[in-house]
Amino acid sequence: MTDSTNLDGRVYVVTGAASGLGLATAEALGERGATVVVCDLGSEPHGESADREPVAVAADAVRAAGGEAVESFGDVTDPDYVSSMVDRVANECGRIDGAVNYAGFLRDDMSFSMPLENWQAVVDVHLGGHFNLVKALGAHWRARHKAGELDTQRSFVAVSSASARGSASQINYSAAKAGVLGLARTAARELHQYDVRVNAMLPAAVTRMIDANVPEDVVERLPRDALGPEKVAPLPVVLLSDRAVDVTGWTFAIAGDSVFTVSDPELLAEATMDGGWTADALADALDDRLIGDEPRSKLEPGGLLSRVLE
Repeated sequence: MTDSTNLDGRVYVVTGAASGLGLATAEALGERGATVVVCDLGSEPHGESADREPVAVAADAVRAAGGEAVESFGDVTDPDYVSSMVDRVANECGRIDGAVNYAGFLRDDMSFSMPLENWQAVVDVHLGGHFNLVKALGAHWRARHKAGELDTQRSFVAVSSASARGSASQINYSAAKAGVLGLARTAARELHQYDVRVNAMLPAAVTRMIDANVPEDVVERLPRDALGPEKVAPLPVVLLSDRAVDVTGWTFAIAGDSVFTVSDPELLAEATMDGGWTADALADALDDRLIGDEPRSKLEPGGLLSRVLE
C-alpha cells in the first residue's frame, strides 16, 4: 500500500493553530511534508487580546517538524480576513488542499446569567468562523474545479464537540458546536459535486482551554499524557489526506486511544394515527409507543471524556 498520508507538496490551512489541538495538528501535517498555513489571532482562552508571537512560534514548530509554514495573523469571525487569507495562500502557494478549523474560545455561564455579548462572541467564533471559511474555500475550490484545475479532491474538516449534545453552563458553545454539525452535513452535500469532502469531528483533549475553564481539582485528576492533543492529530491528518478519498458527510469522535463514528440525528420510535393526533391520544402514545421503557429523562451524566476514561 502506498503511503498516501505523505503530504509533500500539499498546502493546508489550520486555524487556531497557535496552541493545543491546532498546534498538534499543524505539527503532524508538517511531519508529513505539508505546507501549513498557521492561522491564529493569538488570543487568550476566553478570547481576550491578540498577539502575533504565538503564530510565529507555531510556524517555527511546523518547520522544526519538517514542513513549510505560512504565518497568517487574523480573526476567523472577519469575513474580509478569511477571504483575503484564501486569496493570498492560493496566489503564494499555488493551491489549497484542505483546512481544519479549531479557532475558538469559551465564555461559560448558565443560560439565565449569560451576558448577551458572551453568547454572541462564542457563536460568532465557532459557528460564524466555520461559515466564513467554508464560504471562502468553497468558492475557491468550486472555481478551480470548473476551470479543471483540481488534481485531487479537496477536504474541509469541521471541528465540533461532544458539548453539542448539551452541556450545562455552555449554552453558547453547545449551540454553536451543534450548528457546526448541521453546517458540515450541508456543506458536504453542496460541495461534493466539486470534488470537495467535508467531515466533522468531536475531539477531546486536555489543553489550555480545559485548564482555563474546568475546576482545578478536576483538571488535576485528568490523565494529561493519555489525553494529550497529539492523540487527536492523526484523525484530521487522515481526513485531509488521500486515504480519505470519497469519505464525506461523516462525523467522528476521538479522545485518547479511542476513535468513534457518530450517527447523524435519526428517526427512532414511530407512532401513527389516521387522521392526525389529538393531544390526549398523543400523550398516551408518548408513554406507550414513543418513550416506552426508555428513561423519561435524556439527561445522561458525563460526555466523551468520561466515556473514554471509564
